[in-house]
Amino acid sequence: MFETRMLVDGKLVEGEAGTFDNIDPATEEVLGQVADASKADMHRAIDAARRAFDETDWPTDRALRRRCLEQLQAALEEEREELREELILEAGCPRMTTHGPQLDVPLASALTHPARLIDEYPWETDLGDTVVEVTRTLTSRRVWKEPVGVVGAIVPWNYPVDVTLNKLGQALATGNTVVLKPAPNTPCNATRLARLIVERTDFPPGVVNIVTSSDHFVGEELTLSPKVDLISFTGSTAVGKRIMEKGAATVKRLFLELGGKSATIVLEDADLEVATLLGMAACMHAGQGCAVPTRMLLPRSRYEEGVALLEALYRGAPVGDPQDPGTLTGPVISARQRERILGYIRTGVNEGARLLVGGLEPPAGLDRGFFVAPTLFADVDNRMTIAQEEIFGPVLSVIPFEDEDDAVRIANESAYGLAGNVMSGSLERGLAVARRIRAGVIGVNGGAAVGGDVPFGGYKESGVGRQNGHAGFDQYLETKSVAWPVSPEPPSRRP
Repeated sequence: MFETRMLVDGKLVEGEAGTFDNIDPATEEVLGQVADASKADMHRAIDAARRAFDETDWPTDRALRRRCLEQLQAALEEEREELREELILEAGCPRMTTHGPQLDVPLASALTHPARLIDEYPWETDLGDTVVEVTRTLTSRRVWKEPVGVVGAIVPWNYPVDVTLNKLGQALATGNTVVLKPAPNTPCNATRLARLIVERTDFPPGVVNIVTSSDHFVGEELTLSPKVDLISFTGSTAVGKRIMEKGAATVKRLFLELGGKSATIVLEDADLEVATLLGMAACMHAGQGCAVPTRMLLPRSRYEEGVALLEALYRGAPVGDPQDPGTLTGPVISARQRERILGYIRTGVNEGARLLVGGLEPPAGLDRGFFVAPTLFADVDNRMTIAQEEIFGPVLSVIPFEDEDDAVRIANESAYGLAGNVMSGSLERGLAVARRIRAGVIGVNGGAAVGGDVPFGGYKESGVGRQNGHAGFDQYLETKSVAWPVSPEPPSRRP
C-alpha cells in the first residue's frame, strides 16, 4: 500500500540510514517502513536541485512548469481515495476532515491556482521611458520577476498534504526547484507523491526531491546549506526561530508559517447558539491546527449562558476511531504529544481555571491509541499558561470580557497573531472589530478565508510572509530592475 522509497534526482531510492517505522496513532501499530535518509542523502538531493535550477530550462520554461503541475494534479486526483485512506491511517485525522482541509480542499486549488497564475502573473512590468538624471539619457525601464532558486520545504505532520501541495504548487510554478522534507510522523503521503512524480509527470530530474528521515537534524541541513536559497517552513514557533538563527549565516530568504493562539470574539449581539459552535473547532482533528481558535471570548452579560452551551457541546463531542465518518476528534499524533497536552491540562487546573469537561483521563473505551479527551476550561484569565501557549490539542479556554475594547485587548494580548474570528449580529460591526485584531486571517460570522487564491500567514510570532494568492507567488520570486538607453546616442556631457 505504501511507497517506501524517497525521491532524489529523478529516481526513487532507499535511505542510507535504512528505514524507520510509520505508526498509526489510533492503534499504536506499525503501518510499515519508509526510507530513512542520512545527511549525505540530503546533500545529494540539494545538489540535484541546485543542478536542475542552474543547468536546465526549468526556471524559464513556463509551459513545461504548467504541464508538469497539471500532470501531477491529474495523477493525484486518480489516487485521491487511496491517499485519503493513507492520511487517515498515518495522521490519525478523522475521515470527515479529509473531505475538507486535509485533502479535498487543497486538492481543489493548491496546484491548480498556481498553474493558472503562470500565464496570468505579471512577470515583467514596464515602468516606461524617462530621462535619468545621472546620465541625462532617455532610458527604458523594466522590472522582471525571477525564481529565487533552490527551495527547502519543511512540512509538519498535522495537515501534511495541504501544506505540501501549497508549498510545491507555488514554489514550482514560479520556477524554483525544491527539496521537500516531510515530518517523520507522516511520511507516506509524501512518498506517494514522489512515486507519482516519477511515474506520471515530465518533471526534469532534480526539480523535485522528497527526502524522508526519522532525524530532524537531516532537515536542518537545508537551513545550513549555502546551496539552498529559501526555506519554506510550517511548524512551531520554537523551530521557526531556530531556522531564522541557523539561516542567518547564509542570509536565507524565509517563509515561516508558525504557531497560533487564535481567539473567537463573540459580541453580545451575536446568535450565541451559532457562535458557540465555533468552540468545537478546537476538537476537530484533536485541535492539531495552527489556526485553530483555542480561546473563546464571551461577553460578561451572556457568559454563563455561553459556557452552558459549550459544556453541552463538549460533553457530546464525537471522539474515537478516525475511520468512523462521524468522528470529530481522533487521536493526537504520538505519545509524546499526548503527554505534552496532558501537561498543559494539569497546568490549567493548577493555575485556577475551572475544568468543566475532559481532563487527564482518556476518553471512555479508548485505552489504545494516543487519545486525549476534548477538554473545556472556563473562568480562564488571559495571563494563564493555557491562554498564552499553543497546546496543539483538543483544549478550549473560555474567557469573559467586559466590552468590545476589552475583547480586542484580550485577543491581541498574545505573542501570536495567526488567525481569529468575530461573531456579531451586525456584519458592519463584525468587520470593524476584525480590523482591530492583530492577526493575518480573520473569519467574520463564520466565514473562512482559505483557498489557493487567499494569502495565509500571521503577525508577530506566528510567522514571516504569506502563502497562497499573489502574495504567496511573490514569496518565491526575486525582483530584478533592468534599464537600457532608448537611443544609441551617447549621453550629453554635464557642464
